[in-house]
Amino acid sequence: MTQTIGIIGSGLVGKAIAHLAVAAGYRVVLSNSRGPESLAQLVEALGPLARAASVEQAIAAGDIVALAIPLATFETLPADTFAGKVVLDQTNYYPGMGDFRRADLDNGDLTSSELVQRHLRGAKVVKGIHNLGWHHMQYNARPKGDSQRTTLPIAGDDAAAKQAVAHFLEAVGYDVVDAGSLADSWRIEPNTPIYFWPYAPAIPEGLTEDEAKKAYLHPGKPISPEAARTLIDKTERPSPIGGTLEGLPPIHVVLFLELASADTVQR
Repeated sequence: MTQTIGIIGSGLVGKAIAHLAVAAGYRVVLSNSRGPESLAQLVEALGPLARAASVEQAIAAGDIVALAIPLATFETLPADTFAGKVVLDQTNYYPGMGDFRRADLDNGDLTSSELVQRHLRGAKVVKGIHNLGWHHMQYNARPKGDSQRTTLPIAGDDAAAKQAVAHFLEAVGYDVVDAGSLADSWRIEPNTPIYFWPYAPAIPEGLTEDEAKKAYLHPGKPISPEAARTLIDKTERPSPIGGTLEGLPPIHVVLFLELASADTVQR
């Protein structure tokens, strides 16, 4: 039976996961804070496997519900409607962006996904496909057996939920390694070895900004499951905790800020 991916958030991350899902034959139900009517153009571009709905409808429809939203908005999620749902948490903690900052995250008392799980108390939260940019979510995806297929990490507390998310990620174009529990998910958060940089191409020196932007729109070198495991195992907890723009590829920051200034980025 064809599964359905409910997506909360229709910014760059939400669009990327939607394109991956429909390309792999999944049904997609998209939602955002502005209502289904704002998604008409996107749904048309995605094709017959996609439809727009309210947030509550996307949650109800999804066999997996992807959170493609800023972490700062997690408390707006209607927690009671997530009971029993597998939740793919794509959020990241960037305390220097905006006014969202929490001592329990800064001190390492909780990981960001533990915070989401605490709010969505009846759900089964799995951290995943959060550690690469929206461009490379699509550009790096490859079918099984392809020599350029790369590997993504996941973390969660429910074995069946992790299996469901791993199956989805494998179907859309990635090998998967298990990074442990939600408490262990700091190993795959911003400013760790498996976050962002391994999935982006190296940009040669001496390029103009426009040339660098074009060069960035290519996949990074593939990471084998064994190499991904090594990156995870050697990780030391970053200090301070949380992502920064300085910790991202410079040309990604240029693209991000261009889009942010146009008010089109939802992270």
